[in-house]
Amino acid sequence: MALVTETLQTPTTPARFSDGQKAAAAASVTVVLWASSFVAIRDIGHTLSPAPMALLRLAVAAAALTLLALARRGRERSLPRSPTSMLLVAAYGVLWLGAYTVALNTAERHVDAGTAALLVNVAPLLVAFGAGLVLGEGFPRPLIVGSLVAFSGVGVIAMDSSGERDGLGVALCLLAAVLYAGGVLIQKITLRSVDGFTATWIGCVIATVALLPWAPALIDELRVASAGPILATVYLGLFPTAIGFSTWAYALKRTTAGRLTASTYAVPTVSVLLSWLILAEIPSAYGLVGGAVCLIGVAISRRRPRRP
Repeated sequence: MALVTETLQTPTTPARFSDGQKAAAAASVTVVLWASSFVAIRDIGHTLSPAPMALLRLAVAAAALTLLALARRGRERSLPRSPTSMLLVAAYGVLWLGAYTVALNTAERHVDAGTAALLVNVAPLLVAFGAGLVLGEGFPRPLIVGSLVAFSGVGVIAMDSSGERDGLGVALCLLAAVLYAGGVLIQKITLRSVDGFTATWIGCVIATVALLPWAPALIDELRVASAGPILATVYLGLFPTAIGFSTWAYALKRTTAGRLTASTYAVPTVSVLLSWLILAEIPSAYGLVGGAVCLIGVAISRRRPRRP
């Protein structure tokens, strides 16, 4: 009886967060950090050229993640144990971390940061349908409806005729979107056998090695660059890349690719707000309305179908 009384008097242990809630929190961190990267890239692009900027960004991320990997050496990690797993990590690193970054850096020399963020966000729709076809995730009604609503919000913002944009910049943004979508699908398969941190870490290292041919150009540009662009590139490496891609991999491990990438429709909205706060750029009516529609679409896409 005493044991029962003691048990009843013991304070109730708070319920732990579910995997879905943890994934949502990690995705929110990624959205904010990736949104900030569009603003930073646009600002740096007049000082560092696309490939050297990508090399410095990824080298910083690779170094930071390597130090963290050494610090957590005693913990169990799921390293790539087969040539296939390593090949998938390499493909993810080269296509998304490497080629996508270079394409985006080049695109933002031709279009403004907001337009780039909007055009690149064609990728979630590509991932949603690609995951349904390739990964067998199916086509849940909330995901499809939410994706279409969010994509219509992107279209509203794209109707804004103000700002800088040209055909080459638009084409490069769409290329970046295709690389982004391909990277997500490959990464989702990779995470079946490799943990998220390891995939991000090794992917950054491989992408850095792939960009080493531009090291001489980076050295030449760093000699004449001011401290601001260099520190901004270091920020890109530490936060949107090392942290942002790690939290993304954590979330992707715990949810479907289509549902997770739908949350990145919020990136253009956050980019507009950051541009407003940091660069004193006032959002247009198209940006405000389209951003609101994007957020509504994200909310719809993240709803779970009712169980019978």
